[in-house]
Amino acid sequence: MTKLSLQALNRATLDRQWLLERHDANALDAIEHLVGMQAQAPQAPYVGLWTRLTNFDPADLSTLLETRQAVRGSMMRATIHLVSSRDFLAFRPLVQPRLEREVYQNQTYGRHRLEGLDMDAVLAAGIARLTESPATAAQLRDHLAPLYPDRDPAALAHAIRCLLPTIQTPPRGLWNKSGQPTLTTANLWFPNTAADADDSTATVEAMILRYLAAYGPASVADAQTWSGLTRLSEVFDRLDLRTYTDATTNRTLYDLPHLAIPHEDTEAPTRFLPEYDNLLLSHADRTRFLDTPTRQRLTLQEVLTKGSVLHDGHPKALWKLIKNTKTQAVLEISPFTPISPQAWTSIESEAQTLLTFTTPTATPQIKRVDP
Repeated sequence: MTKLSLQALNRATLDRQWLLERHDANALDAIEHLVGMQAQAPQAPYVGLWTRLTNFDPADLSTLLETRQAVRGSMMRATIHLVSSRDFLAFRPLVQPRLEREVYQNQTYGRHRLEGLDMDAVLAAGIARLTESPATAAQLRDHLAPLYPDRDPAALAHAIRCLLPTIQTPPRGLWNKSGQPTLTTANLWFPNTAADADDSTATVEAMILRYLAAYGPASVADAQTWSGLTRLSEVFDRLDLRTYTDATTNRTLYDLPHLAIPHEDTEAPTRFLPEYDNLLLSHADRTRFLDTPTRQRLTLQEVLTKGSVLHDGHPKALWKLIKNTKTQAVLEISPFTPISPQAWTSIESEAQTLLTFTTPTATPQIKRVDP
């Protein structure tokens, strides 16, 4: 089997993630290509699409959410993802085992707090409340508390959020708007189409092929980390895949046979990633992006909770929009590794473009905070 260096894996995955060059595609096509985008930070997908697309207008994504072509809900890894409605209907049932673990193994809400409960009755009570109208967690707790006075209503609301195919309704997730996470279910949000998911896409095999197209080459463990599912070896065995060897660890990596690997010396432009971008979350072995010096300086949580600045294919700095008004926008960039003058020029130029995107009417200011 062909051996792939970390540099080759880096460039291959950047290529699949549309980070080697921006693509002339619409927002819905990009969301489906990426098999969803982590969206616990509601505005993050807008930056994630801007950094990948040639002409992304944030109004396009807001429209997708308002017209129910895209949704935000609990998906892979039991975290909030922005996905197309087609993918939510197809893949949400497949990741149910991970969401069940989230409920019953959760240190705060699970274990003894749910023991002895008739969970079907709890879910029926949740559906009854959501049928009246979409509800926040607080409203679910208020509804459930008198029905189960000897139970923790927060644990019951958490179980409903995870065990039912819940969706967060707008205005949550709209561009430059806010709102409490307010839940409904797929059956209520799509009353005429919830049963119409394409059977050919609603399989774990189809989901893994989509994962490899966006994140490969990857190992079985990588796919399990991304999806939150277990025992995927037998799924990989059923698929017609090309195999490589990780030159660093000798792991077997799998890929779609028709996809080429770019040359490892391919130039990687500077890119700004939002917080919790799936590029940095979707592999068990993240060394293709987080090199040894980075892992020695920062924890993964520190990298994820702010935006990352990719230079030459690797995070070199963290960024955060610390002021964002109609008249002034201040972007703070904190390098955590030495930055050459040439690299900083590239980072500063891309930062200016990002500020033009986020606040086109504001006076932009870039604030560098060195360690």
